[in-house]
Amino acid sequence: MRLGWYSDLLASERRTFWACFAGLGLDSMDTTIFSLVLPTLIALLGISHPQAGILGSAYLIGSAVGGWGGGILADRIGRVRTLQAMILLVAIFTCLSAFSSDFWQLLIARFLQGAGYGGESAIGGVLISEVIRSHLRGRVAATVQSGYALGYALSVLAFPMVYALFPQAQAWRVFLLLGLLPALLVFIIRRLVHEPEIFVETRRAQRDQAAAPKITAIFQPQFLGTTITCLFLATGVLGGAYVMITWLPTYLQSALGMPVTKTAGFLFVNIFGSLTGPVFYGILSDRIGRRQAFVAFLVCQAINAAIYMFVPLSPTIILILGYFLGAFQGGLASGLVPTFAELYPTELRANGSSFCASVGRGVASIVPGMVGILSVQLTLPVAMGVCAIASYIVGIVAALLLRDKTGIDLRTLDRESAVSAVQTVGGNRTNTNSSVAANGGMK
Repeated sequence: MRLGWYSDLLASERRTFWACFAGLGLDSMDTTIFSLVLPTLIALLGISHPQAGILGSAYLIGSAVGGWGGGILADRIGRVRTLQAMILLVAIFTCLSAFSSDFWQLLIARFLQGAGYGGESAIGGVLISEVIRSHLRGRVAATVQSGYALGYALSVLAFPMVYALFPQAQAWRVFLLLGLLPALLVFIIRRLVHEPEIFVETRRAQRDQAAAPKITAIFQPQFLGTTITCLFLATGVLGGAYVMITWLPTYLQSALGMPVTKTAGFLFVNIFGSLTGPVFYGILSDRIGRRQAFVAFLVCQAINAAIYMFVPLSPTIILILGYFLGAFQGGLASGLVPTFAELYPTELRANGSSFCASVGRGVASIVPGMVGILSVQLTLPVAMGVCAIASYIVGIVAALLLRDKTGIDLRTLDRESAVSAVQTVGGNRTNTNSSVAANGGMK
């Protein structure tokens, strides 16, 4: 029985796919567990609403720091080893937060949990991009992002069961202790997943030449345009996404007057969209190219958000559009790191990809705050719509400027970057020869 592209994967590709999918899913479960127990923390530990907001910001800042730091580390010690470390970081500090007794302990745990999640999500995308063959890369890499929605759904399903089995004063701690589950995955990854061949070859060449790239190499002239474009693309995509993730429950309850039970049902439809959207995006991006797929999804999401926020709708239409909000949102997020990975050579791939995704995530975290500020003068739906659409427009402009390397052989990309680097340093034959000699020769 054939299962589409999955049947075409080699055994090593399947192992890597499941390791990355499960890692993102379990880390997503851990991070969303914290959001679900936050009302309990406010009630039992005396966490104020401003402090709750700071905890959310600490997670996003940690995610940005851990994402780029993890990428830099992955270019030096390996994708798989760094992925294991980041999964452990999330698991350990989710578990330790169960023993917290005040705001400051939770703040440290939340920051480090965010650092682990940011690193895991970025490095997993790079690992998949280097292992999966080029003609399948977009579909497989995008589908990994569905793990986030699955992890979110698992935490939402487990939430009422844990609270039904334990008193509230204990339930939140038990729930957070489930955060140890991702640690088990590390042992599986250690046994079944190996470093990508292209990374091993690049590291061997670097040792022979004693030339490790500088952290700032992604800002050199030959990469600066790519780095800026990718950073703005990530900011636009994630800024709009964070508006919906942060404010959609409040919109459904306060603006539309839905009870909590009905709100949960509408959110599950949105989550289902986030689960399936990456699959459709991956297929489309492999067929028409990364740039065109980004533009198509961003335009559709902007139109969808405008209708959702500015037009009076029946509950049925809101439910349907909520699915597409999740689908476009999940698809767009799923394409970021795999697309960035096709634009940087192997020795800078994790560094560049994680910088753009992580710093873009950090900048995008400002956008939900802008909704709160604007909602003082505007209605909440209008504030949400304005901020989300503005973010998507930034994303569309960046996508139109994006270099499209859809399905490129990454070894070919390495050779192109080597030639470009030599030409950038020199500009004449004498300088070119000097550059090659200084680096031990370009092959």
